[in-house]
Order: sequence, then structure tokens, then C-alpha cells
Amino acid sequence: MNAPIAYPHETTPPAGVAVAVAPGIEWLWMPLPFALNHINLWLLADGEGYAAVDTGFALDPIKDAWKSVFAGPRSGSPGRQGPGRRLTRSIVTHCHPDHLGLAAWLEQETGAGLWIAQGEYLAAHMMTEQIAGYRISAMVEFFRRHGLEQARIDALVERGNGYKRGVPEIPATYRRLFDGQVLKIGDHDWRTIVGHGHAPEHMSLYCAELGVLISGDMLLPRISTNISVMASTPEADPLGLFLASIDGFRSLPADTLVLPSHGRPFRGLHARIDQLHAHHAERCAVLLDACRGTPKNAADLIAVLFNREIPDPHQTMFAMGESIAHLNYLEHAGKLQRIEKDGLVRYVSQPKE
Repeated sequence: MNAPIAYPHETTPPAGVAVAVAPGIEWLWMPLPFALNHINLWLLADGEGYAAVDTGFALDPIKDAWKSVFAGPRSGSPGRQGPGRRLTRSIVTHCHPDHLGLAAWLEQETGAGLWIAQGEYLAAHMMTEQIAGYRISAMVEFFRRHGLEQARIDALVERGNGYKRGVPEIPATYRRLFDGQVLKIGDHDWRTIVGHGHAPEHMSLYCAELGVLISGDMLLPRISTNISVMASTPEADPLGLFLASIDGFRSLPADTLVLPSHGRPFRGLHARIDQLHAHHAERCAVLLDACRGTPKNAADLIAVLFNREIPDPHQTMFAMGESIAHLNYLEHAGKLQRIEKDGLVRYVSQPKE
């Protein structure tokens, strides 16, 4: 049996206050304007400065929190004592607004350049500039074909490009990250680990010497990572890609300290991988039962998949994407049949014998 999940820290730090979690690693808790109300950012000692891992959503309170970090006392080795912190670079795990949103602002404020995978950098531009299948119009038409009712479609249209509000500007240049690349950050080597399903080329970072994995959104301790099908790749299987990606973390030691983007740092990554597999298997079983005999569309199945109300357009977008992801996964596995008729996509499973 895998070691259970354990949390070395009982509380989260106040916004803008850096807390040491391992030698040369500090934890920043930043607010978000959503039901998921925070993101964790990480500062890695990097010579006379710090490399930031992720940047936060583009909001003034988060900028103010960053300014407190710049002005606050340093921690760590005696050589890094004294007022203020200097950023050397921003390493961004993936393109979502809570991770990339302030990269351009941080570069302007501190000179810290952006390090990111090419797939994430290009996807950010596609969403910001509303290109091809990344347009709002493409998303709502995609959701319409999967049964989303007009009122929710209208709300998504009215919401507009929420991505650009979170990422108002993207740095004009970047350093490209590759899977398996070794980054020298201060006194330690960090290996990049690409993961799929949540974002195009999500980059986690692992330091064997410290026994630390910065997992980003690929491995969260209490909630399941959002896995969505995008309008640009309507028949994709991101859930299958995600499950295969997290299985890649099984090669890491069982006592690895995991630093996630949401929730508290934890140990017990093997147990968490097992939990996530079990969670998605259970949700898939529920969907299969709901589709037996009578074809259902993704919008029909949101209530089945989540078993709660979806109150706003932001959550509707994620819920629809995730519902389609589970249905596509089951179709790819040969457990559901896809039916396209009258401009709608539905799925059906065979009755139990």
C-alpha cells in the first residue's frame, strides 16, 4: 500500500508573504477571483536572486502582493539575507491565466524573462488574439453541438474573452523549455517533465537532490485537475493523456515533497495518483450508466458528472470541456458510441446484459 497523503504545513501563508518550504524554495500564496480562490507560486534561490515559478493572474491586488515580495526580507542562506528580492526569470508551467498572467508585467518591473514551452506560448497567443478554433465563437458553437442550452451560450458570449483579462499582455520573447531539459537554478539541477491533458505542454519541475516536485496543475492534493476538450481539437482524448502523464510520476520516490499550484504542499504522490485514477474511473462508470439505452449529450451529463450546480459562465466552460473529455475518453476506449444527428453530438452505451 502506498504511503498516505500528508501535509507538512498546516496553514497557508498570507498573500505576499514568502514562506520557506525547502532549502532555497519559498512559497507564495496569491488570490484568484474564482471559486478556486488561490494559486501557489514558488521562488527558487538563483544566485543573488530568485527564479519565479508561475506569476499569478493579472489583477492589481496580486501586483501589490508581488511588490510586497520585492520589498520584503529575503530568507534562506546567510548570503541571501537583507532587504528585497530580485527576480532572475519567470518559469511558467503552462499558459493558463493564473500561471502566465503577470509574466509581461514582471518582466517590465524586474527584467525577469519568460521561460516556457513553445506549445504553451503559442496557445496563449491563439487565445489572446482569438485565432481559428481558439475563438469564443468556435467554443460556443462547439458547446452548442454538445447540447448546451441557449441561455448558457448567451452568458458565455457576454463574458467574452476572459483569457485576455487574465493575460492582458504576453512577453514578446521567451526561452523555450523542452521535456527532460535540466535547468541549473542556483545550486540545484531541476529536470522538466512534460504533461498532457490539462494544457498543451505543461511543465513540472523535479529536483532529485532536494526530493521536490513542483507539479503545477498536473498533481493537486484535494481537487481533480480540469481536463477539457477544446473546440480546436474536438475529438481529442485529454483524459487519457492526463492519466498517462501522471503515471509518469510513479518513477519518483514515494517521499517526494510535492509543491502543487493549488492546495498545500504534500507527500504521498503515489497515493494521490491512485486516488485520481479511482476518481476518474468512478466518474466514467457513472456516465456509462447514464448513457445506457438512451443517447445523451455532454450538457445533459454535467449534473451527472459533477452532482452540483454550475453557477456561472466561467465554471460552465470548464464543466462542458470536462464532460466532453470523459465522453471522448469512453468513446476512444470503445465503451461509448458517438451519434451525430440534427447538428448534435450524443453518446450511448449498450444496455447491461
